[in-house]
Amino acid sequence: MDKYLVPLNPSPQNPNPIPRRRWKRTAIELNGRFEPKYRHEISGLLMQSYSEIGAFPHSYHIDGFPCQTHMNRIGNGSSFVGQVPIGRQGISALEFDNKGIYLVSVTKSGCLTVHDFEALYCQSNESLPSSKEDEAKHLMHLSLNKQLDVVRWNCANQDEVACTSMKRNEVLIFDIGYVSSEPVEVLRTRQAVTVHGSDSHKGLSDIAFTSIDDSRLLASDTSGVISVWDRRMSILPCLELTTNSHSTVNSIELNMENQVIFGAGKHGVIYMWDIRGGRGSAAFQSHKEVCHPPLTSLKLASMLEKIESLKAQSHIVSKEIHSIDLDPSCPYQLAFHLDDGWSGVLDIYNLKVSHVHCPPPAWLNDSNTSSDLLHLRKPSWLPTYSIYAVGSSSDKGIHLLDFYPDPTSASHVEHSENIESSSGINHQKKQNRFVPLSEGVTACAAHPLNGTIIAGTKHSSLLVISQKPQSF
Repeated sequence: MDKYLVPLNPSPQNPNPIPRRRWKRTAIELNGRFEPKYRHEISGLLMQSYSEIGAFPHSYHIDGFPCQTHMNRIGNGSSFVGQVPIGRQGISALEFDNKGIYLVSVTKSGCLTVHDFEALYCQSNESLPSSKEDEAKHLMHLSLNKQLDVVRWNCANQDEVACTSMKRNEVLIFDIGYVSSEPVEVLRTRQAVTVHGSDSHKGLSDIAFTSIDDSRLLASDTSGVISVWDRRMSILPCLELTTNSHSTVNSIELNMENQVIFGAGKHGVIYMWDIRGGRGSAAFQSHKEVCHPPLTSLKLASMLEKIESLKAQSHIVSKEIHSIDLDPSCPYQLAFHLDDGWSGVLDIYNLKVSHVHCPPPAWLNDSNTSSDLLHLRKPSWLPTYSIYAVGSSSDKGIHLLDFYPDPTSASHVEHSENIESSSGINHQKKQNRFVPLSEGVTACAAHPLNGTIIAGTKHSSLLVISQKPQSF
């Protein structure tokens, strides 16, 4: 039967074979999440989408009468001789809880308020938004009749908020579950005695809680000391971290592992203390040693001078550091903000400045710089994308700064247009953005989940800044 079979002719060799099509899918489809590079690619669109959608003045009442902040707003708006001093006006600090359900704020006039974020946001998105916040939705509103400069949530116990003042040496802790004008606990610093035998004034400038222990609390003061309390032991500090300086430590930040505390202050120096324990550590040693110097200190002006392009264009001098903040999406990036409006990032792994943003000086816009110096501006990181929201020192608005940890960032010290063009990716040019607002900003807080920004202003208003849908 073989003779009936048709022989198979060999197929001719194809000199140009058609390549097989490879299965292609984006990393988002394969991994089910946004990669950091992709987040940075779309961050430009995100920054362009922010705008003010609501403004709520602090026109609140207590027992049917205007609160102290409300009265100060009325006094400032009038033209009589006894006008309220500008140092007693404005929102001095605000912060979201871990889940973004509540927002707490304090004013220079002494009001502590816990807002319901959902009610605030929904009222901003109404077709005819009201200019007054629904006071019935407040979880707490107290008028303490004392200046308040700082407020923080207890990371390990979200029922507690702590506030303090640069005029007093005590930390007031409130439980938001109790409707009471009295704090559940008051912590005090140790009295410092001068060479003449009198007690020196020591106000408190910032607060930090550890995330693993609701009883441990830190607070910086106006004398260059960070006090550490263990609330199970005493209302007095169990430990003091010193800076070897008597100038104010304006801002403190505890890293995610609760191992290192950073501090920054009036003379433009960033300090670091190791609180992990061990031979070189500041914490968990014998309580007979109550004072501990920093592990290291870095003069920011000296680090900025190492940036050749910046040194060639600017005369760099030491400036007061208003605030420091660790990037939640990149834990080795420590952002700083200076009193002249400059912002940047310190890479804490390499101990060098990696990003800088230098807006025009305030005097170019004829702004009232003397009044702005009375407020420590408090920026905030967005929860993702490494975007830093900073209140402008000279204009009514905020800067959204691209501090992505890569030279493709618009603020990176090694940024170049050639880097973007050589990447071979067709994307928008990276740049920072200024968002104009209705009032000057003193403090910002970003929602931990959706990135909505709440800004506190010099006139004690809350501004809601959110993303608007883009038209293509």
